[in-house]
Amino acid sequence: MIRALFIVTTALALGACATAPAPTEPPAQTPKPADGAPGSDRYEHKVDSGPEQRPDVESQPEPVPKEEPLSAYGNPKTYSVWGKTYQVMESAAGYEEEGLASWYGRKFHGYRTSSGEPFDMYRFTAAHRTLPLPTYARVTNLDNGKSLVVRVNDRGPFHSERIIDLSWAAAARLGIEGKGTGRVRVEALTVREKVKPSREGTVPTAVRAAVDSPPPDTAKAAEGDELYLQAGAFQALDSARNLERALRDELKLPVSVRQPESSALYKVWLGPFASNEARDRARQAIRQAGFTPPIPVN
Repeated sequence: MIRALFIVTTALALGACATAPAPTEPPAQTPKPADGAPGSDRYEHKVDSGPEQRPDVESQPEPVPKEEPLSAYGNPKTYSVWGKTYQVMESAAGYEEEGLASWYGRKFHGYRTSSGEPFDMYRFTAAHRTLPLPTYARVTNLDNGKSLVVRVNDRGPFHSERIIDLSWAAAARLGIEGKGTGRVRVEALTVREKVKPSREGTVPTAVRAAVDSPPPDTAKAAEGDELYLQAGAFQALDSARNLERALRDELKLPVSVRQPESSALYKVWLGPFASNEARDRARQAIRQAGFTPPIPVN
């Protein structure tokens, strides 16, 4: 992963961030701690990688969006990298984009991010070129349907084909660590938006299942009724097949791809289930596995 030192064009500097190489000499007011401790200004490792001992990222709780003041660092109106000027957004409200995600890890662990916080590859964080710092965002892997809330506290990646740089933990949780990059959708979250269910039809290439669903009914399905879960809906058949395989391989649940005559979307359905209680147990298992919670359908 190539990183570059960039010069901020306003009086407010981004600082020695994890997304840029350290200055030639550490700042006089911040002596370099030993052993790569948080706040260091020199990289111990020349090549980036994941941790030698992998912690369990599946059980790690996601960040909960909350109101936070803008960071004192990393939020200039504009800054320049490699001769290109970027304008920091005044608000993250309504931001949504699809593109490639990359990740960074051990090489930058413990070093300062653009916001001034130490980078921790074991936390669910990310770097973005223009979102305000900090911003909470939901990142969804478009190839397997897994999604995760991250806290954006750094700047980067400065490659035009990439839209976000994830911490190692976030990349591992989303299933893109091994490939290095992955196709994702990034949606900025506010405290109010976090508690609302998403709405089908608001995403151009893949429709995420709603986060909330009606309370479970433990009664058995009425005779002739079939109970299903919809895990996602996609315009591309390949994306639907990828989610189908991921769900089947990880959860061993009955899953199929359907395309109703009245819809142009390929829908990933699980089931049928014998009762609402069985369906709700499956939905909980899917959520705990890191996938976006599916919506009940009949």
